Amino acid sequence: MTDKKSLWDSAGKAGLVLGAVCVAYIAVTSFSAKLGTDSKMVAMLISLLNTCLWIAKFVGCIVLMKYFMKKYAASDKQITNSDTFRFGSATALLSGLIYSAFYLAWVLFIQPDSFQAAFDMIIQNSALDPDMFSELENILPKMPVISFFSNLLYCWLFGTVISAIFSRNIPSRNPFENNIDEQ
Repeated sequence: MTDKKSLWDSAGKAGLVLGAVCVAYIAVTSFSAKLGTDSKMVAMLISLLNTCLWIAKFVGCIVLMKYFMKKYAASDKQITNSDTFRFGSATALLSGLIYSAFYLAWVLFIQPDSFQAAFDMIIQNSALDPDMFSELENILPKMPVISFFSNLLYCWLFGTVISAIFSRNIPSRNPFENNIDEQ
């Protein structure tokens, strides 16, 4: 059985890497959004690039999670499947915390008008009655905090599900694996 300190230490390092991948994705996609979109062809290429980046981030985070879980399991022969699951869940929580904190800073300090722009687009493209309009106006100042907690919850839940899937076989439960390695 591993101690909690080494679990959180390893999860912190893995979470930092996973969080950095997600932060880099936000930075790159926001930079690409600032590129000139005068032409429909350029806008379409930027949209295609951002879609490819999202897919790469999504798949990359899953592959990195599996890599870190295998690395953690290989660090000690006493680590069980449930220890690996705990490690993956802790990694998901910490990477989600990094990503959510960066996103909160992003919408509060770097692009503080992002929610207002989305709100304006909703108003222009829909017919809202006055009650719905006033409710949206009441929610608007709370959106950065709501987005922080919703991102944190989503990242942690998604990472926990991925951890549950991968931890079933990390470390391997094959009883004949040691015999195969020796031969």
